[in-house]
Amino acid sequence: MGEMETQEKAEKELERMTVKELKAIAAEETDLVGIHAMKKAELLAAIKMAKGIPEKKTPKKEVEKVEITVKELKTTIDELKKKKEEYRKARDKRMVEVLRRRMNRAKKRTRKISQA
Repeated sequence: MGEMETQEKAEKELERMTVKELKAIAAEETDLVGIHAMKKAELLAAIKMAKGIPEKKTPKKEVEKVEITVKELKTTIDELKKKKEEYRKARDKRMVEVLRRRMNRAKKRTRKISQA
């Protein structure tokens, strides 16, 4: 258990270091190549791998992807067109622009779905 605590402590210390400090550690303590071109995340991963520190992956929130068909998207586009015309008649430019963007995104989604 003591070894795990020291690894966690070393990992936390590495996370807090600047890029210059990480590059110095990588140059002195490891035989990594190309450290000067690496970004902080790449340096951290390389140093942890070289030292044998397991990398923790933070769990991302799982989002349910809703399967939608092209037909459903096209019906929503038609509904958006009708709403857009209503707002255009009411001279609400902001909502017309919002609906135009929503329609544009929906059209792009139909192209992605049909390609897949």
